[in-house]
Amino acid sequence: MFKRLLLACQAALLALLLIPTATQAQGISDPGAPLCFPGLYDEMPEGCLSLGPTAYLMRMAELGIVFPLRPLPTVSPDETLSEVPYYYLRVKVEEGRLYSSLDEAIVGDKVARYIEPGFDYVSYIDYRVIDGSKYYMVEPGVWMRGEDLSSRILPSDFMGLEFLATPSRKFGWVLEAIETQYVPGYATDQPTSHTLGRWELVQVYDEQVIDERNWYMVGPDEWVDERWVSLVYPNSTPPEGVENGRWIEINLYEQSVAVYEGHRLVYATLVSSGLPGWWTRPGLFQITEKLESTPMSGALAADRSDYYYLADVPWTMYFDESRALHGAYWHDDFGYRRSHGCANLSVGDAHWLYDWAQLGDWVYVWDPSGNTPVDPEVYTAIGAY
Repeated sequence: MFKRLLLACQAALLALLLIPTATQAQGISDPGAPLCFPGLYDEMPEGCLSLGPTAYLMRMAELGIVFPLRPLPTVSPDETLSEVPYYYLRVKVEEGRLYSSLDEAIVGDKVARYIEPGFDYVSYIDYRVIDGSKYYMVEPGVWMRGEDLSSRILPSDFMGLEFLATPSRKFGWVLEAIETQYVPGYATDQPTSHTLGRWELVQVYDEQVIDERNWYMVGPDEWVDERWVSLVYPNSTPPEGVENGRWIEINLYEQSVAVYEGHRLVYATLVSSGLPGWWTRPGLFQITEKLESTPMSGALAADRSDYYYLADVPWTMYFDESRALHGAYWHDDFGYRRSHGCANLSVGDAHWLYDWAQLGDWVYVWDPSGNTPVDPEVYTAIGAY
């Protein structure tokens, strides 16, 4: 906040230095008149110049920026929603070996079965350390050797925000630490020395298209490239077909989720939807099943080279055949496409949404860029994590 106020002061000082040129350009007959007292006016007072700090404040106010900057009407969700009663490990060998008892796991020469090679994660309910080696119970009575597994996987603690009212402008999260610029576009390259951190919340006060790329003004004379932010477009008008005033909107272009109740935004966060070729299907759907946790496994490729096994996927809500909203404990790339069709959420976000959602609630999936196929023949009934 201090840095942004400092930037505003610097801009106001620049405006003061340009007063002679500005008065000449506007044909002001008395350039020696005093400046109007800095402030916001419905009608400018007579006998003073509406230049310098006043002009800057008026220009910012037209964009919705007043000082001090007004925060969004948000509340942070309960942090305990990110907690899960599972401990996750990734299988790091080609085939995960499963044993029917701890003793057999210790000996290691009598494998009961294997986990198919692929993108495999297990959860464990007990473990032992014997002679310096670790052994994990991954199912009741079923054990794995620690040498076949990674260290414990800690889910992302990122969470979105609860909203007390629907904002009047776009907002979103910074995806990577990025330095803002005084003006949009890379041709001038005028960095502000102000770096926005990953997951920092920003509001969009103005937009410009430079060299076919969107640039967003996220603070007083601070611009960022669209690639580094994931936005929510607040819109309390329900999609056609939504009749109960409750819907979840998944924006595939922005990789964001907005939740509406009573025609008001109540929650927003980031998502990781399907990669090209495994798109999350656009359309209007309804939640058909809710599961506190469930295993997910399968393969889409004929040679099963994309096989996956994911134990205890938390807070799962199916809405389009086998495509679901659910917690993803295996990555922290929310805001980027990552999945094979499902809508990945952080564990905390999935938990919040699971508690809020009811069977039959609507899920509206859309891509404002128009780049996601809408032809139903492109999609199968099989989705994947």
